Amino acid sequence: MDQQKNEQRQQKNMGYGMIIAMWALVFGLLAFLFQDVLDKQNNPNQQLSGYVTENNVRELVLQRNRYGHYVASGLINNQDVTFMLDTGATDVSIPAKVADRIGLKRGMKMQYQTANGRATVFATKINRISIGNIELENVRATINPNVRDMEVLLGMSFLKQLEFTQRGNTLTIKQYPQ
Repeated sequence: MDQQKNEQRQQKNMGYGMIIAMWALVFGLLAFLFQDVLDKQNNPNQQLSGYVTENNVRELVLQRNRYGHYVASGLINNQDVTFMLDTGATDVSIPAKVADRIGLKRGMKMQYQTANGRATVFATKINRISIGNIELENVRATINPNVRDMEVLLGMSFLKQLEFTQRGNTLTIKQYPQ
């Protein structure tokens, strides 16, 4: 009789374990899927494809994210990064963790006035930077050790070489041939 009760208790415990494992799997899958939805809401421009007009003007259209920003995937020196376009930033501003990951060297120490106050940054130069089909070489940038985010601010050292127009929730960027 005790052996039968032990077996029933073990089966019951195993059943509870299976139910807990099933719910953990369901919640894990939901979290995974929900994270993907959040990522797309933050960066609706993960898969970019631009086009070239008959006058060899490269054009790219970005969608605004749910927070009102233009965030897009791109490359710095052939390494994947996430950009946030920032017309208020003088230079391309790269968080130190991103700069270390992609192998940028820290140059001269400088003081910059940012939206968050005074910051010590390091000068650097980006050999090649691209967003969609728009690509520039030898772009001035800074490495900012004070930023915790992983987004690179795509500032005016990049944007001033392009033409951009905002209409509604889209931003069209044009790169004219040199």
